[in-house]
Amino acid sequence: MKTKLIAPSLLSADFGNLQREIEMLNNSQADWFHVDVMDGRFVPNISFGFPVMKTIQQHAKKFIDVHLMIVEPEKYVEEFIELGADLVSVHYEACVHLHRTINLIQSKGAKAGVVLNPATPVLMLEDIIADVDLVLLMSVNPGFGGQKFIENTYKKISETKDLILSNNSTALIEVDGGVNLDNAGKLFDAGADVLVAGNTVFSSQDPERTIELLKL
Repeated sequence: MKTKLIAPSLLSADFGNLQREIEMLNNSQADWFHVDVMDGRFVPNISFGFPVMKTIQQHAKKFIDVHLMIVEPEKYVEEFIELGADLVSVHYEACVHLHRTINLIQSKGAKAGVVLNPATPVLMLEDIIADVDLVLLMSVNPGFGGQKFIENTYKKISETKDLILSNNSTALIEVDGGVNLDNAGKLFDAGADVLVAGNTVFSSQDPERTIELLKL
């Protein structure tokens, strides 16, 4: 059966009412919580760290998907897992020893994902694809929400799916950036398994209904 998972990004949530936002997602058809961690070095923005992650852990009742947009992620993955991360994704571009970092995440009991920036070709994953649980394709340049979707992402989904199949990998494909009601169906049709949606969900007058529509 085809996977159609929606992972609303808490980066777009109302941080003045974070518990309320988390409980809304708990009660919705959302599948995962997507947590974007930025350090102001790997990307030109700073988001949040361990104190906010602790709040998410206390209230979230669903799978927690942590996306580390940081340099030297291997220094921090263990603490994110201790704070409830079920999956930790690290950037190909940020990891000097990618296999080691993926193995570290999995050895601590979490699933491990690898992330590609829009300009990084899929073929760079050839030697890691059999070891990861997820490939996250950035469909905008990481760092800020609300950016325009990069159309070349459809081609990269297809290339990633081919790489997964040819290596007998079980990795899921996740897409993050510019996901909305107009392109969600096309992204699933192209082979994506998980869609991250931030502004589309949290700027909606009816976020729970928007999540339902994204899954159609």
